[in-house]
Amino acid sequence: MLNLNLLKLHIVELLEKHNKITTVADILELKQPTVTFHMKNMERDFGVKLFESRMGKIILTDAGYALLHYAVKINALAAEAERVVLEFDTLRKGSIRIGASYVPATYVLPALLHRFGKEHPGIQLSLFVKTAPVIKNMLEHHEIDIGIISTEPFSAPGLLTEAICADDLVLICSPTHPLVSLENVTPELISSSPFVLHGKESSTRRMTETWLEHHERRLSSYLELDSLEAIKQTVMFGEHVSFVSRMAVQAEVQRGLLQMRPIPGNLIERYVFAVTNKERHRSALINQFSNYLY
Repeated sequence: MLNLNLLKLHIVELLEKHNKITTVADILELKQPTVTFHMKNMERDFGVKLFESRMGKIILTDAGYALLHYAVKINALAAEAERVVLEFDTLRKGSIRIGASYVPATYVLPALLHRFGKEHPGIQLSLFVKTAPVIKNMLEHHEIDIGIISTEPFSAPGLLTEAICADDLVLICSPTHPLVSLENVTPELISSSPFVLHGKESSTRRMTETWLEHHERRLSSYLELDSLEAIKQTVMFGEHVSFVSRMAVQAEVQRGLLQMRPIPGNLIERYVFAVTNKERHRSALINQFSNYLY
């Protein structure tokens, strides 16, 4: 019978990350021989070699990586279970791990987190800003408790989604761009203008490519930038155009730094969604936080 516990699984995960027994021992507040003892016990119990020493580093074998796959999942579920149980202390203490894509993280959540934190000082809030696909993946792997993402409507077998608000995409250009003076901006005119694309993992990038395919257009010239702020700054120089969230450019439009126009022929709706894992217990703390979103 295997004597496998969470400590041993943590050792596997940390060794893959740091490759040093001394580092893992320091993180877990154990003595180095204790870590070595657990490593040898795992290899004895499984009957295969899980670790190799190469040039002073500990490397996982193929069998070790097979164990790592489950160790990561089990460790994440154990951490989630601990957070859920702690949440039953009548909202006085606990933690919420939030994942958000850039637009809601920048333009929706700051005021909300400030208000929630002020009214629930015992709750620790952690925010991870990633692209929408990464946030979905983190939810599926129980790495976060709730995701706030801006994307087109979607369905995923293991996830629950609730729309918070609309997040329309708009065409942006500088006040001096030739498109500003035109009454009728067409897909042909946009695709022939120098364009700034979002990074490949961005939901805005996918929606832009869908729009181009729908209108059977190809960009004649484009830059690819993985930063919304960099995109806005590039467009301000006057030559390029781009598609961005309306929420993300309201301040620049009000200050006269950018012009905003509807995207012609845009049939794609986009919203800010609150997303949770169906398998996660819907605790009072998560329900309370969700109430702040609407």
